[in-house]
Amino acid sequence: MARKALGLRIGALVVAALFVASGVLHLVNPSAFLWLMPPWLPLKTELIVISGVMELASAFGLIFKLRWAPLLTVLTLLAVWPANWWFAIDSLTSNPEIALIAWLRLPLQLPLLYWAYRAEVRKPKIS
Repeated sequence: MARKALGLRIGALVVAALFVASGVLHLVNPSAFLWLMPPWLPLKTELIVISGVMELASAFGLIFKLRWAPLLTVLTLLAVWPANWWFAIDSLTSNPEIALIAWLRLPLQLPLLYWAYRAEVRKPKIS
């Protein structure tokens, strides 16, 4: 129903929905994400907030089919991917009970990247 109402491809709708949920969580409770951050990153809380803002901006852009949205969404996904890799590697020794989930997240980002890249944008109006 939401897909039809918004006129989005299913992939863009999935990415937008995930980014809305994740972006809100990043802004409402950034400290909940601190344990996922690599120790070598500075300003961890600020980076979490920035990523939340970027996720919400990307979702907004995808929903309204804005021309910049696919690129911003791909760049946002690529920007957080190194931290996801670090978390997956680190979880093998520091948190083995969630290592499987951490490793499953990595290949799941590939369809998100594809769907974001292929998201439809509005055609510019030519007068």
